[in-house]
Amino acid sequence: MSDILICPSMMCASFGNLSQEVTQLDEAGTDIYHIDIMDGSFVPNFGMGLQDFEFIRNATDRKVDVHLMIQEPGDYVETFADMGADLIYIHPEADTHPARTLDKIRNKNKLAGIAINPGTSVATIEELLPLVDYILVMTVNPGFAGQTYLDYVDAKIDRLVELKESYHYEIVVDGAISPERIQTLSKKGVKGFVLGTSALFGKDKSYKELIDEYKSYT
Repeated sequence: MSDILICPSMMCASFGNLSQEVTQLDEAGTDIYHIDIMDGSFVPNFGMGLQDFEFIRNATDRKVDVHLMIQEPGDYVETFADMGADLIYIHPEADTHPARTLDKIRNKNKLAGIAINPGTSVATIEELLPLVDYILVMTVNPGFAGQTYLDYVDAKIDRLVELKESYHYEIVVDGAISPERIQTLSKKGVKGFVLGTSALFGKDKSYKELIDEYKSYT
């Protein structure tokens, strides 16, 4: 069996039945629950809220990450750390002092992550790589589910795979991740996959069938 990480994008879950969704995803072998927090400013949408995060955190013993698509995430990382986030992603371009914010996350004994938009180059964030445990590569422009995968991001993934031997982070991809993308990218060296409507939610198969299938790919 593969050691890839399956990270359900919880904004795609059924909010009318969230408790059952978490139970089924737990039983299916979810590795990390992925929770998007948006402020309507850094991205043109509003995502999940503190209450949604708190509910999911209390409903599972598995890891929960939070993807802060907000301006000045450094003002909020300690709040999410204290609420039980295991891994916190920030967008460096949204933070006046991203290195200080990553230090804040690590000082809370949490995993520190950066999220990189499709238009953000590796060169602009390379100085931060010694400070991160995970890199979330956005393969769509952030803010909305149901978009199309941007093929030009593959070159960035290749570059980050080259660099990870020096900096010891893991790569996670987020955005229009289909079963075919899981197969291709896991072979390249991508560790984690944030899955929404392209591969996990709203399908004819159970979550367990799907997750078992994806974990068998490599």
